[in-house]
Amino acid sequence: MRRIIRQMIESDPDIEVIGAARDGREGVDMAMALKPDVITMDIEMPRMDGMEATAIIMDRLPTPIIIISSLSIDEARATLDALDKGAADYIAKNLVNTALDVVKIQDELVSKIKAVARRKHKYVRPEGRHEALQLVERRDGFATQKIAVVAIGASTGGPRAVQEVLSRLPADLPTSFIVVVHMPKAFTGAFAERLDGICPLKVKEAEDGETIKHGHVFVAQGGTQTRVVKKGVTDFSVVISDEPLLSIYKPCVDITFGSVADAYPGRSMGVILTGMGHDGMEGMRLIKEKGGKTIAQNEQTCIIYGMPKAVIDAGLADKVAPLENIAGEIVNMI
Repeated sequence: MRRIIRQMIESDPDIEVIGAARDGREGVDMAMALKPDVITMDIEMPRMDGMEATAIIMDRLPTPIIIISSLSIDEARATLDALDKGAADYIAKNLVNTALDVVKIQDELVSKIKAVARRKHKYVRPEGRHEALQLVERRDGFATQKIAVVAIGASTGGPRAVQEVLSRLPADLPTSFIVVVHMPKAFTGAFAERLDGICPLKVKEAEDGETIKHGHVFVAQGGTQTRVVKKGVTDFSVVISDEPLLSIYKPCVDITFGSVADAYPGRSMGVILTGMGHDGMEGMRLIKEKGGKTIAQNEQTCIIYGMPKAVIDAGLADKVAPLENIAGEIVNMI
């Protein structure tokens, strides 16, 4: 596996591989000695696994780390633990299928290595769980109409960012949350499970046909598209499908946000966090056009300033805030 990953990375002439460790303990030693710009880390390794190695490196020499994980539930959970320890992002490997899959993984890996290497801010271990915010009064300048649903979208760096936001929110917020992060199916279930264990709000993976409830967070399933539709006068439910079949992202932030804008005109909020590309920009445009509110994460606190940049450059963000302040902005705008 090390040889395959190395070949993938070296396929790009702009990247130089300066070392390859046989296990986690050797990886820590090499990181301290070589001080690389980026580290790729397998989750399953002898002597020391990727989660422990990540924690040590982030404590001693904060460095962008990309976790290499399989699509199993156990490795998904371990990968989320590594992200919580400070890893920048992950790649879900699936090298037993077609050559097309290998090329896709190679392109994703190279893109993420280049993206995290460009970030100038220090990578540090997160400080741990924060106390939930108390409800505060709305700020002047915003409509008094209640926000019924908050849609949050993210990609690279998203799991930690979403956790940071949700863990700061009080459990008694009179609104619902839909979370869309670019993740495969094995990861979204584990992610929802993890969030539910640490956040004041109730968190679960979205299921087809279930009713949207206040005080609940619904995580969009990986490998499918999640939409919200209005049923009757006051009820709203989740619809999960494979359409459109040719969508680049499954789940796609634009698709979910667009459905939220349609289902809750003037009563929705869109929040775009760290991530590559521009998924979510058109969804934020629809939310604003229907009278909703929008928040984007600022450049300084993003792992990758792609998705928020697209929103901000298009003039679609009502508020631009550092990650640690976004929960407060949500509370103030509801």
